[in-house]
Amino acid sequence: MTDILLITFVFLVAGVVAAPLASRFSLGSVLGYLLAGIVIGPLLSLLGVDVSSVQHVAEFGVVMMLFLVGLELEPKQLWAMKYRLMGLGGGQILLSASIIGLIAIALGQTWQVALAIGLMFSLSSTAIVLQTLNEKGLMHSDGGRASFSVLLTQDIAVIPMLVLLPLLAVGDIGSAASVHEASSEISLVADLNSWQTALVTILAILLVIGGGNYLIAPVFRFVAVARLRELFTATALMFVVGVALLMSLVGVSPALGTFLAGLVLANSVYKHELESNIEPVKGLLLGLFFITVGARIDFALLLADFWLILGLTLVLYLVKIGVLLALGAVFKVHGHNKWLLALGVSQVGEFAFVLLSFTVASNVLSQQLADILLLVVAMSMLLSPLMFIFYEKVIVPHCRPKMSGKGDDIPANDAKIIIAGSGRVGGIVDRMLRSAGFSTTVIDYSHERLEALSRFKVSTYFGDATQPSMLHAAGIEQAKLLVVALDDAEQISRLVRYVNKAYPHVHIIARAVDRHHVYDLYAYGCRDIIRETFDSSLRMGRSAFEALGIDKEAAEEMKEIFNEYDRQNMIGVADVYRIGVPAHENDEYVARVFELQQTYAPSMEAKLRRLRDGTDKPQQP
Repeated sequence: MTDILLITFVFLVAGVVAAPLASRFSLGSVLGYLLAGIVIGPLLSLLGVDVSSVQHVAEFGVVMMLFLVGLELEPKQLWAMKYRLMGLGGGQILLSASIIGLIAIALGQTWQVALAIGLMFSLSSTAIVLQTLNEKGLMHSDGGRASFSVLLTQDIAVIPMLVLLPLLAVGDIGSAASVHEASSEISLVADLNSWQTALVTILAILLVIGGGNYLIAPVFRFVAVARLRELFTATALMFVVGVALLMSLVGVSPALGTFLAGLVLANSVYKHELESNIEPVKGLLLGLFFITVGARIDFALLLADFWLILGLTLVLYLVKIGVLLALGAVFKVHGHNKWLLALGVSQVGEFAFVLLSFTVASNVLSQQLADILLLVVAMSMLLSPLMFIFYEKVIVPHCRPKMSGKGDDIPANDAKIIIAGSGRVGGIVDRMLRSAGFSTTVIDYSHERLEALSRFKVSTYFGDATQPSMLHAAGIEQAKLLVVALDDAEQISRLVRYVNKAYPHVHIIARAVDRHHVYDLYAYGCRDIIRETFDSSLRMGRSAFEALGIDKEAAEEMKEIFNEYDRQNMIGVADVYRIGVPAHENDEYVARVFELQQTYAPSMEAKLRRLRDGTDKPQQP
């Protein structure tokens, strides 16, 4: 018991210390976990810990992550991705595997070994890429969606790879049973022929689909009777573990099986309950997985063949980056999004560890070669976070100005109205203005969004609205109104600051992401600022008043009183706000907030309570 507690404590300390430090220096949690594993590796060896066994447990974090990804998708979304799945994802696997295989043949390997290496190294790390994209808020960008298409295709491709790799055996080929024993101690298909195996696999998949549609709701209703939060967590884990177990028993990737289960439950009323219960466990296991990757690095072998391993890793990166850049151009992933795809998905993934063990057990690769390849996989995963840093620090600053010059040509018009951003905010503003007979010029930097809008005959121009050349092409000199509806707070601030200084005649309406962003924009000279969630929050508060029995007119008056109170507070503290200084660290700001609360809050609260009690009638409009 003491040994288990000591090992658990070591892993927890490593993660708790490394991840915040790495995030503080903008390295990302994945690199932090990898470095933590490297640091504690010698200690784990001293304690006699079997890191490989720990990693097998931690790999379940990848399985859970694919389940959560499936929950976020709907079948119609998956169907909409079919061209990128087959073309971009399938093309990446075929081209990468072919080029890597040819390089392996040139280095003296047989074609069977070369093909096996090419297939394994064509895969990327779903865990690293999705974790990093979510952390950096890049998942919904064009590059993020393209990366997800490639990763999803690769996860699906693991199944035929598991079928093909044993056929490449170069030594004595073990029996089918021994191969199945290498991948799973218990198997439902070990003694079946090919058509029987296929039938059992199809039945298992149908069982997952049927169970997701018809069993989840009754089970959760039954568990809800106990009113115990921990039972919901246990039920969610039971479902995911059960699906993973069933897929393993029929020789299918557990990650793919749970992804399918998540996809089936994407429209379930229990979707968010499942997600909230599994997310923390998934995060812990993924962190443990990356720590074990770092701890498994064999430094003796690495130092002995350092230049060979580093050279192979760099060649691998060059091949996959080149393939992804070429395919990105073909499938219209442009600018920095193309580089995000190429740099982000160019490492080798966690499934390579599984496939390396599988190929050794199947007499495809020798153990000596597998040990070297394992170091190449670990080295590529260790370098992967650095690729994201390179993308952020080098590619984005240089690529955006270059791309802005390649924006669409905007014809001369008398619109006088420019809208930057055509998402959920800018799109609604554009529709309102056009419905009233006004002409607008809408600029957006997302090719994917523009292509979707074009299907509805909505005219939007491609370009980066934060670039002066794009604003000039849109006619900023003659414009009367600029509506800034971009998603990124930093881009909004940069655009507002530039236009207010260079074109002071233009009236700017800016979207603010939160209260403190309002102060930033106010300091840059903008006086027409709309908090993106404030109006909807006021309406919800008014509805809450009505739901509590307050009549509609009184509820509306109460909403307006609170709105006026908040506006006075916003104006009252604007002059003591300091850009770049957190509000809670600004003593003058904190003191002013308390001062205004004492000045205005009692009067506001008294008015609201009189209206609530019916002792004060609403003012007539």
